[in-house]
Amino acid sequence: MIKLEDIAIDRVIEMAWEDRTTFEAIEYQFGLKEQEVINLMRNQMKLKSFKLWRERVQGRKTKHEKLRTFEKGRFKCTRQRSISNNGVSKR
Repeated sequence: MIKLEDIAIDRVIEMAWEDRTTFEAIEYQFGLKEQEVINLMRNQMKLKSFKLWRERVQGRKTKHEKLRTFEKGRFKCTRQRSISNNGVSKR
């Protein structure tokens, strides 16, 4: 397994919890395969939190590039306001 700094470990955990961040994206950015991410989560989290996470991601189509049914890229609701220069634009 690749040796990661604490800040990188925190980021991997954050990305693993996100629904739309794929394991492939984590591998691309940090070089960790899916099983290595699972092992990292098991070692870094409390048992209950790890079990909740595993239940959440097992079989989730959004965690694997090949299983996704939506287009690549960021999802944005049609009713979401535009954001520019850190301010919400007026209608």
